[in-house]
Amino acid sequence: MTPPGSPQPFNFRSIAVPAFGPALLFSVGEGAVLPVVALSARELGASVAVAALIVTLIGLGSWFFNLPASMITLKFGERWSIVGAAAVGALALLAAGLSSVIPDGLWLLAVAMAVVGMAASVFSLARQKYLTEAVPVEFRARALSTLGGTNRIGIFLGPFIGAGVMQFAGISGAYWVGVAGMTAAAVIALAIPDLEVPGGTSGSAGPAATLRGVAVSHAGVFLAAGAGILLLSALRASRQVVIPLWADHVGLDASHASLLYGLSGAIDMLVFYPAGKVMDRRGRLWVALPSTLIMGTAMLLIPLTGGFTGLLLASLLIGFGNGISSGLVMTLGADFSPDNGRGHFLGLWRFIADAGSTGGPVLLSAVTAVASLGAGVTATGMLGFAAAAVFAVVLPRLKHRRNY
Repeated sequence: MTPPGSPQPFNFRSIAVPAFGPALLFSVGEGAVLPVVALSARELGASVAVAALIVTLIGLGSWFFNLPASMITLKFGERWSIVGAAAVGALALLAAGLSSVIPDGLWLLAVAMAVVGMAASVFSLARQKYLTEAVPVEFRARALSTLGGTNRIGIFLGPFIGAGVMQFAGISGAYWVGVAGMTAAAVIALAIPDLEVPGGTSGSAGPAATLRGVAVSHAGVFLAAGAGILLLSALRASRQVVIPLWADHVGLDASHASLLYGLSGAIDMLVFYPAGKVMDRRGRLWVALPSTLIMGTAMLLIPLTGGFTGLLLASLLIGFGNGISSGLVMTLGADFSPDNGRGHFLGLWRFIADAGSTGGPVLLSAVTAVASLGAGVTATGMLGFAAAAVFAVVLPRLKHRRNY
Protein backbone atom coordinates (compact mmCIF):
# COMPACT_ATOMS: atom_id res chain seq x y z
CA MET A 1 0.00 0.00 0.00
CA THR A 2 1.03 3.59 -0.61
CA PRO A 3 1.88 5.39 2.68
CA PRO A 4 -0.55 8.18 3.62
CA GLY A 5 0.46 11.55 2.22
CA SER A 6 2.79 10.13 -0.44
CA PRO A 7 2.07 10.69 -4.15
CA GLN A 8 -0.04 8.05 -5.84
CA PRO A 9 1.75 5.83 -8.38
CA PHE A 10 1.15 6.77 -11.99
CA ASN A 11 -1.65 4.89 -13.73
CA PHE A 12 -2.31 5.15 -17.46
CA ARG A 13 -6.02 4.57 -16.89
CA SER A 14 -6.25 7.83 -14.99
CA ILE A 15 -5.29 9.82 -18.09
CA ALA A 16 -6.71 7.60 -20.86
CA VAL A 17 -9.77 9.69 -21.72
CA PRO A 18 -8.34 13.21 -21.29
CA ALA A 19 -5.04 12.35 -22.95
CA PHE A 20 -6.11 10.15 -25.84
CA GLY A 21 -9.85 10.71 -26.33
CA PRO A 22 -9.59 14.12 -28.03
CA ALA A 23 -6.66 12.91 -30.14
CA LEU A 24 -8.64 9.90 -31.41
CA LEU A 25 -11.71 11.98 -32.26
CA PHE A 26 -9.68 14.73 -33.95
CA SER A 27 -7.88 12.11 -36.05
CA VAL A 28 -11.14 10.41 -37.01
CA GLY A 29 -12.41 13.77 -38.22
CA GLU A 30 -9.24 14.44 -40.18
CA GLY A 31 -9.12 10.92 -41.60
CA ALA A 32 -12.74 11.11 -42.78
CA VAL A 33 -12.05 14.04 -45.11
CA LEU A 34 -8.58 13.19 -46.43
CA PRO A 35 -9.82 10.82 -49.18
CA VAL A 36 -12.44 13.25 -50.49
CA VAL A 37 -10.69 16.63 -50.58
CA ALA A 38 -9.27 16.09 -54.07
CA LEU A 39 -12.64 14.79 -55.29
CA SER A 40 -14.39 17.86 -53.87
CA ALA A 41 -11.92 20.13 -55.64
CA ARG A 42 -12.48 18.32 -58.93
CA GLU A 43 -16.26 18.68 -58.55
CA LEU A 44 -15.71 22.42 -58.07
CA GLY A 45 -13.84 22.62 -61.37
CA ALA A 46 -10.22 22.29 -60.29
CA SER A 47 -7.67 20.61 -62.52
CA VAL A 48 -5.87 17.52 -61.27
CA ALA A 49 -2.83 19.62 -60.39
CA VAL A 50 -4.87 22.20 -58.48
CA ALA A 51 -6.79 19.46 -56.66
CA ALA A 52 -3.49 17.91 -55.55
CA LEU A 53 -2.28 21.32 -54.40
CA ILE A 54 -5.39 21.82 -52.26
CA VAL A 55 -4.76 18.49 -50.55
CA THR A 56 -1.16 19.57 -49.96
CA LEU A 57 -2.36 22.74 -48.24
CA ILE A 58 -3.24 20.66 -45.15
CA GLY A 59 0.38 19.62 -44.71
CA LEU A 60 1.74 23.04 -45.64
CA GLY A 61 -0.59 24.76 -43.20
CA SER A 62 0.59 22.45 -40.43
CA TRP A 63 4.26 22.87 -41.32
CA PHE A 64 4.34 26.66 -41.48
CA PHE A 65 2.12 27.09 -38.43
CA ASN A 66 4.30 25.06 -36.05
CA LEU A 67 6.13 28.11 -34.76
CA PRO A 68 3.01 30.27 -34.26
CA ALA A 69 1.45 27.20 -32.61
CA SER A 70 4.15 27.32 -29.94
CA MET A 71 3.24 30.96 -29.23
CA ILE A 72 -0.45 30.11 -28.99
CA THR A 73 0.20 27.22 -26.62
CA LEU A 74 2.39 29.43 -24.44
CA LYS A 75 -0.23 32.18 -24.29
CA PHE A 76 -3.37 30.11 -23.71
CA GLY A 77 -2.03 26.92 -22.14
CA GLU A 78 -2.27 23.36 -23.39
CA ARG A 79 -5.89 22.65 -22.51
CA TRP A 80 -7.40 25.77 -24.07
CA SER A 81 -5.14 25.44 -27.11
CA ILE A 82 -6.49 21.91 -27.64
CA VAL A 83 -10.08 23.09 -27.26
CA GLY A 84 -9.57 26.06 -29.58
CA ALA A 85 -7.73 24.08 -32.25
CA ALA A 86 -10.42 21.39 -32.36
CA ALA A 87 -13.17 24.03 -32.54
CA VAL A 88 -11.41 25.93 -35.34
CA GLY A 89 -10.83 22.67 -37.21
CA ALA A 90 -14.54 21.85 -36.95
CA LEU A 91 -15.50 25.29 -38.32
CA ALA A 92 -13.04 24.90 -41.19
CA LEU A 93 -14.51 21.52 -42.14
CA LEU A 94 -18.00 22.98 -41.91
CA ALA A 95 -16.93 25.64 -44.42
CA ALA A 96 -15.39 22.95 -46.64
CA GLY A 97 -18.64 20.98 -46.56
CA LEU A 98 -20.57 24.07 -47.65
CA SER A 99 -18.12 24.97 -50.43
CA SER A 100 -20.14 23.04 -53.00
CA VAL A 101 -23.22 25.25 -52.56
CA ILE A 102 -21.68 28.73 -52.65
CA PRO A 103 -20.05 30.76 -55.45
CA ASP A 104 -16.26 30.50 -55.71
CA GLY A 105 -16.41 27.46 -53.47
CA LEU A 106 -13.00 26.26 -54.62
CA TRP A 107 -11.32 29.18 -52.86
CA LEU A 108 -13.27 28.45 -49.70
CA LEU A 109 -12.23 24.79 -49.86
CA ALA A 110 -8.57 25.79 -50.28
CA VAL A 111 -8.65 28.19 -47.33
CA ALA A 112 -10.49 25.64 -45.21
CA MET A 113 -7.84 22.97 -45.85
CA ALA A 114 -5.04 25.37 -44.91
CA VAL A 115 -6.89 26.23 -41.69
CA VAL A 116 -7.39 22.53 -40.91
CA GLY A 117 -3.62 22.10 -41.19
CA MET A 118 -3.01 25.06 -38.88
CA ALA A 119 -5.51 23.71 -36.35
CA ALA A 120 -3.85 20.29 -36.49
CA SER A 121 -0.49 21.92 -35.78
CA VAL A 122 -1.75 23.67 -32.65
CA PHE A 123 -3.67 20.59 -31.50
CA SER A 124 -0.71 18.23 -31.94
CA LEU A 125 1.84 20.50 -30.29
CA ALA A 126 -0.41 21.24 -27.31
CA ARG A 127 -1.25 17.53 -26.94
CA GLN A 128 2.44 16.58 -27.01
CA LYS A 129 3.42 19.25 -24.48
CA TYR A 130 0.51 18.26 -22.27
CA LEU A 131 1.61 14.62 -22.11
CA THR A 132 5.28 15.50 -21.75
CA GLU A 133 4.53 17.41 -18.58
CA ALA A 134 1.77 15.17 -17.20
CA VAL A 135 3.45 11.76 -17.55
CA PRO A 136 6.48 10.71 -15.47
CA VAL A 137 9.70 10.36 -17.46
CA GLU A 138 9.82 6.59 -17.00
CA PHE A 139 6.45 6.25 -18.81
CA ARG A 140 7.05 8.96 -21.41
CA ALA A 141 7.75 6.83 -24.49
CA ARG A 142 4.74 4.60 -23.84
CA ALA A 143 2.49 7.64 -23.48
CA LEU A 144 3.73 9.35 -26.63
CA SER A 145 3.81 6.10 -28.62
CA THR A 146 0.20 5.54 -27.58
CA LEU A 147 -0.61 9.09 -28.69
CA GLY A 148 1.00 8.40 -32.06
CA GLY A 149 -0.85 5.09 -32.31
CA THR A 150 -4.14 6.76 -31.39
CA ASN A 151 -3.65 9.26 -34.20
CA ARG A 152 -3.03 6.44 -36.66
CA ILE A 153 -6.09 4.52 -35.50
CA GLY A 154 -8.22 7.62 -36.02
CA ILE A 155 -6.81 8.27 -39.50
CA PHE A 156 -7.44 4.59 -40.31
CA LEU A 157 -11.05 4.54 -39.05
CA GLY A 158 -12.07 7.96 -40.37
CA PRO A 159 -12.39 7.01 -44.06
CA PHE A 160 -14.60 4.01 -43.24
CA ILE A 161 -16.94 6.12 -41.10
CA GLY A 162 -16.97 8.82 -43.75
CA ALA A 163 -17.73 6.27 -46.47
CA GLY A 164 -20.72 5.01 -44.48
CA VAL A 165 -22.19 8.48 -44.05
CA MET A 166 -21.53 9.35 -47.71
CA GLN A 167 -23.91 6.55 -48.70
CA PHE A 168 -26.72 8.77 -47.41
CA ALA A 169 -25.36 12.32 -47.56
CA GLY A 170 -23.12 12.30 -50.62
CA ILE A 171 -19.54 13.54 -50.63
CA SER A 172 -20.35 16.27 -48.10
CA GLY A 173 -21.11 13.53 -45.57
CA ALA A 174 -17.38 13.04 -45.02
CA TYR A 175 -17.10 16.67 -43.93
CA TRP A 176 -20.01 16.27 -41.50
CA VAL A 177 -18.15 13.33 -39.93
CA GLY A 178 -15.10 15.58 -39.67
CA VAL A 179 -17.12 18.34 -38.02
CA ALA A 180 -18.63 15.88 -35.54
CA GLY A 181 -15.27 14.33 -34.67
CA MET A 182 -13.48 17.61 -34.06
CA THR A 183 -16.42 19.12 -32.17
CA ALA A 184 -16.50 16.07 -29.89
CA ALA A 185 -12.74 16.42 -29.36
CA ALA A 186 -13.23 20.04 -28.26
CA VAL A 187 -16.07 19.13 -25.91
CA ILE A 188 -14.13 16.34 -24.20
CA ALA A 189 -11.06 18.53 -23.80
CA LEU A 190 -13.26 21.30 -22.40
CA ALA A 191 -15.16 19.12 -19.95
CA ILE A 192 -12.19 17.34 -18.39
CA PRO A 193 -9.96 19.24 -15.95
CA ASP A 194 -6.29 19.75 -16.61
CA LEU A 195 -4.01 16.87 -15.79
CA GLU A 196 -1.92 17.41 -12.70
CA VAL A 197 1.73 17.80 -13.59
CA PRO A 198 3.90 15.64 -11.31
CA GLY A 199 6.11 17.74 -9.11
CA GLY A 200 4.07 20.87 -9.55
CA THR A 201 4.64 23.41 -12.27
CA SER A 202 6.55 22.54 -15.36
CA GLY A 203 8.19 25.86 -15.73
CA SER A 204 11.48 26.85 -14.20
CA ALA A 205 12.47 30.00 -12.39
CA GLY A 206 13.94 32.83 -14.36
CA PRO A 207 12.93 34.95 -17.34
CA ALA A 208 10.57 33.48 -19.91
CA ALA A 209 12.31 31.78 -22.82
CA THR A 210 12.03 33.22 -26.32
CA LEU A 211 11.79 31.35 -29.59
CA ARG A 212 15.10 32.80 -30.79
CA GLY A 213 16.80 32.04 -27.48
CA VAL A 214 15.66 28.41 -27.54
CA ALA A 215 16.77 28.04 -31.15
CA VAL A 216 20.25 29.38 -30.39
CA SER A 217 20.79 27.55 -27.11
CA HIS A 218 19.71 24.20 -28.58
CA ALA A 219 21.19 24.61 -32.05
CA GLY A 220 23.45 21.60 -31.54
CA VAL A 221 20.50 19.33 -30.80
CA PHE A 222 18.49 20.66 -33.75
CA LEU A 223 21.41 20.17 -36.15
CA ALA A 224 22.34 16.71 -34.85
CA ALA A 225 19.26 14.85 -33.62
CA GLY A 226 17.09 17.05 -35.84
CA ALA A 227 18.87 15.70 -38.92
CA GLY A 228 17.79 12.17 -37.97
CA ILE A 229 14.22 13.33 -37.40
CA LEU A 230 14.21 15.09 -40.78
CA LEU A 231 15.34 11.91 -42.55
CA LEU A 232 12.91 9.67 -40.65
CA SER A 233 9.98 11.96 -41.43
CA ALA A 234 10.92 12.07 -45.11
CA LEU A 235 11.02 8.27 -45.20
CA ARG A 236 7.66 7.97 -43.46
CA ALA A 237 5.93 10.40 -45.81
CA SER A 238 7.43 8.77 -48.90
CA ARG A 239 6.11 5.33 -48.01
CA GLN A 240 2.55 6.65 -48.38
CA VAL A 241 3.27 7.50 -51.99
CA VAL A 242 5.54 4.60 -52.91
CA ILE A 243 3.09 1.75 -52.23
CA PRO A 244 0.26 2.94 -54.53
CA LEU A 245 2.69 4.14 -57.22
CA TRP A 246 4.55 0.83 -57.38
CA ALA A 247 1.26 -1.08 -57.31
CA ASP A 248 0.22 0.84 -60.40
CA HIS A 249 3.68 0.30 -61.93
CA VAL A 250 3.35 -3.50 -61.74
CA GLY A 251 -0.19 -3.44 -63.12
CA LEU A 252 -2.31 -3.82 -59.98
CA ASP A 253 -5.73 -2.17 -59.95
CA ALA A 254 -6.94 0.40 -57.44
CA SER A 255 -8.66 -2.16 -55.21
CA HIS A 256 -5.46 -4.18 -54.82
CA ALA A 257 -3.46 -1.01 -54.16
CA SER A 258 -5.93 0.02 -51.46
CA LEU A 259 -5.75 -3.45 -49.91
CA LEU A 260 -1.95 -3.26 -49.78
CA TYR A 261 -2.07 0.17 -48.19
CA GLY A 262 -4.72 -0.88 -45.69
CA LEU A 263 -2.90 -4.03 -44.58
CA SER A 264 0.32 -2.08 -44.15
CA GLY A 265 -1.58 0.42 -42.02
CA ALA A 266 -3.13 -2.36 -39.94
CA ILE A 267 0.31 -3.77 -39.05
CA ASP A 268 1.39 -0.21 -38.31
CA MET A 269 -1.30 0.15 -35.64
CA LEU A 270 -0.61 -3.11 -33.80
CA VAL A 271 2.89 -2.51 -32.47
CA PHE A 272 2.98 1.04 -31.11
CA TYR A 273 2.64 0.20 -27.42
CA PRO A 274 5.30 -2.56 -27.28
CA ALA A 275 7.68 -0.18 -29.06
CA GLY A 276 7.03 2.50 -26.46
CA LYS A 277 7.67 0.00 -23.68
CA VAL A 278 11.02 -0.94 -25.25
CA MET A 279 11.99 2.73 -25.49
CA ASP A 280 11.14 3.29 -21.83
CA ARG A 281 12.96 0.22 -20.56
CA ARG A 282 15.92 -0.16 -22.92
CA GLY A 283 16.37 3.26 -24.49
CA ARG A 284 15.33 5.22 -27.55
CA LEU A 285 18.13 3.82 -29.72
CA TRP A 286 16.61 0.33 -29.44
CA VAL A 287 13.68 1.53 -31.55
CA ALA A 288 15.33 4.30 -33.61
CA LEU A 289 17.80 1.92 -35.29
CA PRO A 290 15.52 -1.07 -36.05
CA SER A 291 12.67 1.08 -37.34
CA THR A 292 14.78 3.07 -39.80
CA LEU A 293 16.77 0.03 -40.97
CA ILE A 294 13.60 -2.05 -41.48
CA MET A 295 11.83 0.68 -43.45
CA GLY A 296 14.94 1.40 -45.50
CA THR A 297 15.40 -2.28 -46.33
CA ALA A 298 11.73 -2.69 -47.25
CA MET A 299 11.95 0.30 -49.59
CA LEU A 300 14.97 -1.23 -51.33
CA LEU A 301 13.04 -4.48 -51.77
CA ILE A 302 10.04 -2.84 -53.45
CA PRO A 303 11.73 -2.32 -56.87
CA LEU A 304 12.52 -6.05 -56.85
CA THR A 305 8.85 -7.01 -56.61
CA GLY A 306 6.75 -7.73 -59.68
CA GLY A 307 3.33 -8.61 -58.34
CA PHE A 308 0.86 -8.54 -55.48
CA THR A 309 2.51 -11.06 -53.14
CA GLY A 310 5.98 -9.55 -53.23
CA LEU A 311 4.70 -6.02 -52.83
CA LEU A 312 2.42 -7.16 -49.98
CA LEU A 313 5.37 -8.59 -48.03
CA ALA A 314 7.40 -5.43 -48.56
CA SER A 315 4.42 -3.26 -47.56
CA LEU A 316 3.87 -5.27 -44.38
CA LEU A 317 7.55 -4.84 -43.53
CA ILE A 318 7.24 -1.09 -44.04
CA GLY A 319 4.15 -1.04 -41.82
CA PHE A 320 5.99 -2.92 -39.08
CA GLY A 321 9.00 -0.61 -39.24
CA ASN A 322 6.84 2.48 -39.18
CA GLY A 323 4.68 1.08 -36.41
CA ILE A 324 7.54 0.50 -34.01
CA SER A 325 8.70 4.07 -34.64
CA SER A 326 5.34 5.39 -33.44
CA GLY A 327 5.95 8.23 -31.01
CA LEU A 328 9.72 8.26 -31.60
CA VAL A 329 9.79 11.80 -32.99
CA MET A 330 7.62 13.11 -30.15
CA THR A 331 9.56 11.20 -27.50
CA LEU A 332 12.94 12.52 -28.62
CA GLY A 333 11.49 16.02 -28.82
CA ALA A 334 10.17 15.69 -25.27
CA ASP A 335 13.50 14.26 -24.07
CA PHE A 336 15.58 17.13 -25.39
CA SER A 337 13.08 19.91 -24.61
CA PRO A 338 13.99 22.26 -21.74
CA ASP A 339 11.60 22.93 -18.86
CA ASN A 340 11.77 26.64 -19.61
CA GLY A 341 10.80 27.13 -23.24
CA ARG A 342 9.44 23.65 -23.92
CA GLY A 343 6.66 24.92 -26.18
CA HIS A 344 9.11 26.86 -28.36
CA PHE A 345 11.44 23.88 -28.56
CA LEU A 346 8.65 21.50 -29.60
CA GLY A 347 7.43 23.99 -32.20
CA LEU A 348 10.91 24.09 -33.76
CA TRP A 349 11.20 20.30 -33.48
CA ARG A 350 7.90 19.77 -35.26
CA PHE A 351 8.90 22.30 -37.92
CA ILE A 352 11.97 20.17 -38.72
CA ALA A 353 9.91 16.96 -38.79
CA ASP A 354 7.26 18.47 -41.06
CA ALA A 355 9.99 19.77 -43.38
CA GLY A 356 11.06 16.15 -43.81
CA SER A 357 7.48 15.03 -44.40
CA THR A 358 7.18 17.60 -47.17
CA GLY A 359 10.60 16.95 -48.67
CA GLY A 360 10.42 13.14 -48.84
CA PRO A 361 7.80 12.93 -51.61
CA VAL A 362 9.56 15.79 -53.41
CA LEU A 363 12.79 13.76 -53.47
CA LEU A 364 10.89 10.73 -54.78
CA SER A 365 9.29 12.83 -57.50
CA ALA A 366 12.57 14.50 -58.52
CA VAL A 367 14.57 11.26 -58.82
CA THR A 368 11.70 9.56 -60.64
CA ALA A 369 11.52 12.43 -63.14
CA VAL A 370 15.26 12.31 -63.81
CA ALA A 371 15.74 8.53 -63.77
CA SER A 372 12.88 6.10 -63.04
CA LEU A 373 10.37 5.17 -60.37
CA GLY A 374 12.60 2.31 -59.25
CA ALA A 375 15.52 4.71 -58.79
CA GLY A 376 13.25 7.09 -56.86
CA VAL A 377 12.12 4.33 -54.51
CA THR A 378 15.72 3.22 -54.00
CA ALA A 379 16.82 6.77 -53.20
CA THR A 380 13.98 7.00 -50.69
CA GLY A 381 15.05 3.74 -49.08
CA MET A 382 18.54 5.12 -48.57
CA LEU A 383 17.01 7.76 -46.31
CA GLY A 384 16.36 5.01 -43.78
CA PHE A 385 20.01 4.00 -43.64
CA ALA A 386 21.07 7.63 -43.41
CA ALA A 387 18.66 8.18 -40.50
CA ALA A 388 19.96 5.06 -38.75
CA ALA A 389 23.54 6.31 -39.11
CA VAL A 390 22.63 9.69 -37.64
CA PHE A 391 20.82 8.13 -34.69
CA ALA A 392 23.64 5.65 -34.04
CA VAL A 393 26.14 8.50 -33.74
CA VAL A 394 24.02 11.24 -32.20
CA LEU A 395 21.87 9.56 -29.55
CA PRO A 396 24.73 8.00 -27.54
CA ARG A 397 26.64 11.28 -27.75
CA LEU A 398 23.67 13.28 -26.50
CA LYS A 399 22.99 10.75 -23.77
CA HIS A 400 21.25 12.06 -20.65
CA ARG A 401 18.86 10.89 -17.98
CA ARG A 402 15.83 10.88 -20.27
CA ASN A 403 17.43 9.40 -23.37
CA TYR A 404 19.66 6.56 -22.27
